Amino acid sequence: MATDRNEDEMRVKVREMISEIGTAIFTTIDQEGRLRGRPMRTQKPDQDGRTLWFFTRTDSPKVAELAKDDRVLLGYADTSSQDYVSIFGHGRVVTDVAQKKALWSEGLRSWLPDGPESADVALIAVSIEGAEYWDGISSSLSFAYGYAQAMVTGKPAPSGENAKVSFSH
Repeated sequence: MATDRNEDEMRVKVREMISEIGTAIFTTIDQEGRLRGRPMRTQKPDQDGRTLWFFTRTDSPKVAELAKDDRVLLGYADTSSQDYVSIFGHGRVVTDVAQKKALWSEGLRSWLPDGPESADVALIAVSIEGAEYWDGISSSLSFAYGYAQAMVTGKPAPSGENAKVSFSH
């Protein structure tokens, strides 16, 4: 079902949904031109809400992949609430220590034990170009009602809210 939200409201909706989901499948294009995805935890977005941040190691293959082709696709899914977000944009590697410290949380030491000051730790800033979201019907009761309605009427049940959102200026 389409939405009656305006673009600003839809951008806020996207940010809220990804904040609740938290982890994305971060997809880049590898050296052979194949799509390559891996789970990555999203950090706090920029004030303008158009840039998402991810921590990584500087020797990670995705760093070399972004140097060759900076296109990124992020997929977020919460199957329990039937909420999904797809974001496309461009990624760049950031090694600024102040920025790393500003986004750092101690739980990251599990993957990055040397901390934010380390030259082996970097950020990936993803500048969002656009997104699409599906805010589904999450309760079992709503799903059961929709199923029964579809069986009786032969028409699909309302499936929640879906919208394409531009983040370009």
